[in-house]
Amino acid sequence: MELSIIIVNWNVRDLLEKALQAIAKYPPKVEYEVFVVDNASQDKSAELVRAKFPQVKLIASEKNLGFAGGNNLGLQKATGEYLLLLNPDTEVKEGALQAYIDFFKHHPHAGAVGVRLLNSDGSLQRSCKSFPSWRTLFWSAFFLDTLFPRSKLFGEYEMGYFEHDHERLVDQPMGAALGVRKAVVGKIGLMDEQFYMYFDEVDWCKRIKKAGYEIWFSPLASITHHWGKSTSQAQLNMNWQWYKSLYRYFRKHSKLPAFLVSVLFFVLIGMKFIVALSILSLLIS
Repeated sequence: MELSIIIVNWNVRDLLEKALQAIAKYPPKVEYEVFVVDNASQDKSAELVRAKFPQVKLIASEKNLGFAGGNNLGLQKATGEYLLLLNPDTEVKEGALQAYIDFFKHHPHAGAVGVRLLNSDGSLQRSCKSFPSWRTLFWSAFFLDTLFPRSKLFGEYEMGYFEHDHERLVDQPMGAALGVRKAVVGKIGLMDEQFYMYFDEVDWCKRIKKAGYEIWFSPLASITHHWGKSTSQAQLNMNWQWYKSLYRYFRKHSKLPAFLVSVLFFVLIGMKFIVALSILSLLIS
């Protein structure tokens, strides 16, 4: 088996159907398998897979394990030499799945790779970022990253200066369509389930790089990503999860003492809210 595709689904039945149809329409040229890990959806997603896609290997979880936990269920059963974590709100284009395999074969030191993601209207979706740092939080606290998104200094985290038009080494491609070499997972381990949602793939990429592997972006394939259809169902909770996971990322990867990480993190996040409220009051007055 060369390719294992893992899709973690939560209550996006219609989009999941389109994602699976696209895979069937544009399969790779090699032997592959598809896993759908359903995170206790209430919209009969699991029934859809059983009825319409019997070739898909369904893992129906009785509770919502989050992105990392769901992917880990699939990763433990995957037999492919190459792995593709694919969101249920994506639609692969012709040749995209084969492009992952071809890329890994031509880049023996690559541990992970991401491709061009497109919005629903066909426009470019920026999908590469640098690893978050204390500078990231400082620039964000004063909205310098928003004011100067294309600056290589202030916009370093979101990489607003990168046009996604050429192949290059990156820190973290978006987890919506992340290809990983299975041998790498054997060395660094599964995704860290303390990241219930958000920064799970960032932590994974960080560990991949620390293990000495390269992480790449390639524009040679495109995948449509209907952004945020799952998370929009519980937006307030997702915002909370984003900050909680970011904090856990700093706790895990910062070289500073834990108490100092906590102090710096909450001071900088607090500063951002104060600046935001100040700007809002000025606009209202």
